Amino acid sequence: MKRRVVITGIGTINSIGKDAASTWSAVVEGRHGVAPISHYDTSGRRVTLAAEVKDYQSEDYFSGKEARHLDPYIQFALIAAREALEDAGDLAVDPYRLGTIIASGIGGLSTIEKEDRRVAPDNKFDRVTPYFIPMVISNMGAAHVAMLAGAKGPSMSVATACASSTTAVGRGFRMIRDGYQDAMLVGGCEASITPLGIGGFTAMRALHMGDDPDRASIPFDQDRSGFVMGEGAAVLVLEEADHAQARGAKIYAELVGYGESCDAHHITAPAEDGEAAAAAIRQAVEESGLTPADVDYINAHGTSTPLNDQIESRVFNRVFAGQVPLVSSTKALTGHLLGAVGALEGLICAQALAHNAAPGQFGTIQQDPACDIPLAKGGEPVKVALTNTLGFGGHNACLVLKKWEGSHA
Repeated sequence: MKRRVVITGIGTINSIGKDAASTWSAVVEGRHGVAPISHYDTSGRRVTLAAEVKDYQSEDYFSGKEARHLDPYIQFALIAAREALEDAGDLAVDPYRLGTIIASGIGGLSTIEKEDRRVAPDNKFDRVTPYFIPMVISNMGAAHVAMLAGAKGPSMSVATACASSTTAVGRGFRMIRDGYQDAMLVGGCEASITPLGIGGFTAMRALHMGDDPDRASIPFDQDRSGFVMGEGAAVLVLEEADHAQARGAKIYAELVGYGESCDAHHITAPAEDGEAAAAAIRQAVEESGLTPADVDYINAHGTSTPLNDQIESRVFNRVFAGQVPLVSSTKALTGHLLGAVGALEGLICAQALAHNAAPGQFGTIQQDPACDIPLAKGGEPVKVALTNTLGFGGHNACLVLKKWEGSHA
């Protein structure tokens, strides 16, 4: 018999909040985190805005030695995981029944750039820091979180581009549901607001190039022109429902469905027919035991790029037969955290269910007629939420969450 899975701990650090509570307050108030880039000098560059973690000082969280040996993407993962674990309380599970799946789409990019600048002038590459490899490889977010939690079950990272942390949450959900684990720490972390990271996406013409933070990340707006890079991490504690209830855990929401697919179409562009993306959503809804009519809120991928928003809107109309539930993309506030964004949007959906209030669509002034979907104003009741992500390479992933009703299976 399939076991029920609930969310009992949440943690995050991102451009609109350094913890889950402040993030939710910013979502409710519609405060975005987009501002001029401070991580490096943008003089002469076409992209000057990003959604950085504000006033971040590593020494507020780590000793000097620790910080020197941890890439920022790993630091963010640990900060989010600490909060999620504290929020969950004593999990009281066998350490071999506690696993970690912490995704990163890119890994330690800033360390790669920093070390290259340090050693390249004299070609002394054998003098690179001995911590270089463990600072940059993308599994180290999961490894460090496992060490933090004493989690000796499966530990891994997954890389499905911008769908990575949605995949991480979905795979963790299934490991508990199918009886392989009793609890999982799942999520994603990313720190790619760097000269090379921004430069690469700029060359692809994927990023917004204006200088007005209020009109930068505007999903579904007719004036949208590209996404805004974000950074940070989000970690969820997933737990088998009966175990959570037995220990008196606080429960944010029930995770009830997951779907994934691949367009098998193009290295960056989503397939215009949207068939595979629709299949992932249908799979998640079917696995939940619900129907499309039961979904009353969608946190869309909604990157603020012309093609994504149009195709995703078309997909929603197809899956929901023209009766699309309320939609918003919280990337209007947080920017796009690449491989970490799916877990952050799952965390926001869990908060929305716990507070019975859908996040509104902020920043959108004139909705594009090609994005013919109902946009949430904010505060509407929500009992079933769906969060959707799409990634370069055609990766699609979707989660369905339900308001916790407290009954046993």
